[in-house]
Amino acid sequence: MKIPIASDGYRFIIPLFILTILLVAMSQPWAAGISGLGFLFVLNFFRDPERAIPEQPGVVVSPADGKVVEIVEEQDALLDEPYTRISIFLNIFNVHVQRTPVAGTIEKVKYNKGKFLNAASHKASLDNEQNAMIIDNGNQKVLVKQIAGLIARRIVCWAKEGDNYNLGQRFGLIRFGSRVDLFLPLNSRIEVSLGDHVSGGSSIIGYLKQ
Repeated sequence: MKIPIASDGYRFIIPLFILTILLVAMSQPWAAGISGLGFLFVLNFFRDPERAIPEQPGVVVSPADGKVVEIVEEQDALLDEPYTRISIFLNIFNVHVQRTPVAGTIEKVKYNKGKFLNAASHKASLDNEQNAMIIDNGNQKVLVKQIAGLIARRIVCWAKEGDNYNLGQRFGLIRFGSRVDLFLPLNSRIEVSLGDHVSGGSSIIGYLKQ
């Protein structure tokens, strides 16, 4: 069975695969075993499965796989008014490819260099390295933040300002443990609760007011 892999992962997968083969050929079973486990871990981490995208009017899908750890009202510096922030924590076993929560035009992309606190902490939303992206669907704006964690040290965002994205389309990834914050207008209907496990591109987070 073919395993879909995020293209960014091959720079890690191929060297580990070659190293494992070489260690086997050199009759180094313990080293080959460790290298092989590393290969399997990285292969699993960068998997990028297809998802069934919902089609209901106004639907907002999860931008990431993970666990909902916060739902609060908050005003971000990039927004003109308070929004509802839904924070999703990704552990190292989750799929780490991010997807657009709504369809629309990428209005703004802003990267901020920061700290590398535990991504499960509230302070991570404020202090950690992060990439923010505002999507305008023609009626309302949604903000998505990719936030680096304690282990994650590389945020990848393929989206550029002015790009048009479909609902649930891949736009980036964060390597090795992270957090994604989603900001929705206060008049949105939220369909998730604290502790819920969500899947990027397929789980319904809520609905924008039409």
